[in-house]
Amino acid sequence: MKTPGNNNWYTDAADYWASVDSTVNGMLGGFEQVSEPDCRDSLKFIQSFIAAPDAPVAPAAKGPPTITPGLACDCGAGIGRVSKHFLLRVFDRVDLVEQNAQFLETARTSYMGQDLQRVEQFIPIGLQDFTPEHQRYDLIWCQWVLGHLTDEDLVKFFKRCKDGIKPGGLIGVKENVTKGGVIVDDEDSSVTRSDYILKQIFEQAGLKLLKEATQTDFPAGLFTVKMYMLKPIQS
Repeated sequence: MKTPGNNNWYTDAADYWASVDSTVNGMLGGFEQVSEPDCRDSLKFIQSFIAAPDAPVAPAAKGPPTITPGLACDCGAGIGRVSKHFLLRVFDRVDLVEQNAQFLETARTSYMGQDLQRVEQFIPIGLQDFTPEHQRYDLIWCQWVLGHLTDEDLVKFFKRCKDGIKPGGLIGVKENVTKGGVIVDDEDSSVTRSDYILKQIFEQAGLKLLKEATQTDFPAGLFTVKMYMLKPIQS
């Protein structure tokens, strides 16, 4: 069985995604029908963290902190599905981070359509090598991509993300979770971690969990999908 961190871990993942169609169905592994409930629940999840127009942006005395819906980073963006149908329904602008150049080209030339003018940067790099610009983002959103990172690289990635968000900015995660332990997918060089293991990694990276929720209305037989909102722990 393949183990995370071997010499071919990241190159094998890149090779797998190079064989995938640049379509929504390709991005979702043949489950195109989950796109609508996915984006619907993500929008519901994030609403309590978005400041109302003209409202002060600051940690609230009661309730969650709020952020300005300015610039978001879509990590593992693929062709831009999450940006188009979720992030750009909340944020003014996005950056797309995706190691597969063909996916980004599809986003640029066709998929994003009229929303293309609201994409600031197309960044063709894997998350194991991605370093966000200092204090650039209001939100860094990571969905169905962190399983490609080893535990060590994931902790390092989150630490870089802490530097990449503005003061008061947040980090969002949406991932499949197991009932316990880790399941390795040899085909695409990814792991599915348990909720417990993900929370251990958040803690190791110096992140505080503000909110979590479970995705609803997905077909039976798929992994449970959880959403997490995180902020840096103040030292």
